[in-house]
Amino acid sequence: MAWLKKTSKAAKSKAVAAPFDALDLARSAVLADAVDPKLVGEYLSVDFDDDGRMASYLFDAFKAGYNGWRWAVIVAKVDEVSDPTICDVVLIPGPDSLLAPEWIPYLDRIQPGDVGVGDIVPSTLDDPRLVPGFAALPGDEDLDSVQLWELGLGRPRVLSVEGRDQASKRWYTGDRGPDSPIALAAPKPCASCGFFLPISGSLRAAFGVCANAISPEDARVVSVDHGCGAHSEATL
Repeated sequence: MAWLKKTSKAAKSKAVAAPFDALDLARSAVLADAVDPKLVGEYLSVDFDDDGRMASYLFDAFKAGYNGWRWAVIVAKVDEVSDPTICDVVLIPGPDSLLAPEWIPYLDRIQPGDVGVGDIVPSTLDDPRLVPGFAALPGDEDLDSVQLWELGLGRPRVLSVEGRDQASKRWYTGDRGPDSPIALAAPKPCASCGFFLPISGSLRAAFGVCANAISPEDARVVSVDHGCGAHSEATL
């Protein structure tokens, strides 16, 4: 049969025992679904399932915005005496189709600077960067864990060990760490600067906040070994 000449490899392997021929039925179905015959191109291939009761016919699609896509017509034949019937007509991408990029959850898409005035970024209950307030690390809260739990005081959630680790690595390797150009050219590190305010909690030994109005790091978290030209003890 001529329609078998263009079958896919999978279909060719079963060409000898092709269960049924429903090419005309499939073409009629795709023409009816497309409405405009100009949107349907040549027949490409057919592929049967393992039982030989389901066939997928492919046709070129010339639909605007769907370059490289194909019309797929699913045809079923339930038994030897039944006539083939149409199950579905859909558009599917071909090997050279232009596809949308893989969907990425919004929490993974947001970058620093994306959140503006009025924007709300809801957190998730299973955010690994956060733990319940009663699990706060010692020294990071004004009240101890027993008070936070029994009295319901303090914040509902605080940074987890993983959250602290992510933040400290981000700060230390960023523009306000020891390897930034301004730090490498600084006369002395922030740790010895009078404008350096150590932060509280478990990160106190590694980070602080700059309080020098003329420093480019004013009001920003800096590492103890960061630095700039506005060091309090810099001399001419």
